[in-house]
Amino acid sequence: MLQGGVSLLSDALKSPLVKRALYSSGALDAWHRRRNRDRLTVIMFHRVLPVDDPRWPTSDPEYTLALDLFEASLAFFKKHYNVVALDDVLGGRELPERALLITFDDGWSDNEEFALPALRRAGLPAVMFVVAEAVDRKQPFWQEQMITAWRSGRIDAADAARVWTELGGRPGEADTRGDTLAPVRALIAGLERAEPELRSRLLGKLAAKLDDGARYMITREQLRALAGGRVAIGAHGTSHTPLTEAPDVDAELTTVRRVLEDQLGGAKVTTLSFPHGKWDARVVERARAAGYRLLFTSVPELPARRADVLGRVGFTGETVTGPDGRFAPELLALHLFRKPHANT
Repeated sequence: MLQGGVSLLSDALKSPLVKRALYSSGALDAWHRRRNRDRLTVIMFHRVLPVDDPRWPTSDPEYTLALDLFEASLAFFKKHYNVVALDDVLGGRELPERALLITFDDGWSDNEEFALPALRRAGLPAVMFVVAEAVDRKQPFWQEQMITAWRSGRIDAADAARVWTELGGRPGEADTRGDTLAPVRALIAGLERAEPELRSRLLGKLAAKLDDGARYMITREQLRALAGGRVAIGAHGTSHTPLTEAPDVDAELTTVRRVLEDQLGGAKVTTLSFPHGKWDARVVERARAAGYRLLFTSVPELPARRADVLGRVGFTGETVTGPDGRFAPELLALHLFRKPHANT
């Protein structure tokens, strides 16, 4: 009977009308207040841009949220959660029910340009996990450069074919399902698997097409502005290399802290988000030994309010918009409220 009821509910939730009705009636919120009252929801963002910004057309849609959707999401958080600061999570006091922490990864310039003013207008704190080598770096890391160059047409299928040949083959048949970024994502994955020397040589051949001259990453002045605007600063590795693959994990963990603390005038950096979301027991052990008090993953689950390894939930514009392209709070509610609870 229970299994049949769950199946019926699942079928009902396929209807946009049912979703809107459940949200507008308050039923979803009531369920969320009971189910997630003792959980901490950690939101994971990367980039925030207005759609008229020149960087918007070539940004990666998986990691970039339109400014108006970001502002609508902040209003949603204020309605359904108690938004907390990093110090609240680090501190010894009990967190409020349905606590929510807003985080950003990497160190994008647009976080200071657009996300910070929006956070200030909403009166909300956040955390930004910064890669040491991103500070004062104009261009993004090579994976993001590949996406930007592909979307702008500076690199094309012919370029990709040449790179695949030098990598020793071509990608298998891909089910793109209309995803025009599938070929370049496959190419990025192929380059990530390559030996570092070969990858560096192949990227060097594309260098002139990868650099578009625009600024993408945060400056030291922007970093300080964020820190002064209720955005706490955490670490995201020194080079953005996955810590599971780094030749020297300890250097990745300690250098980033030294760089960021120096930029921030000695403020302590005691939290870490795993670059590329990759981690294992060894990485956790080394991070704790390095003195990091809170560790953040990209596992989409809701941790207990006093866990020290915290999953995070991200979402794209497609996740939270209806067929008309407008923000649909019922979709964000269903996306967030139903996330599994971490076994901690």
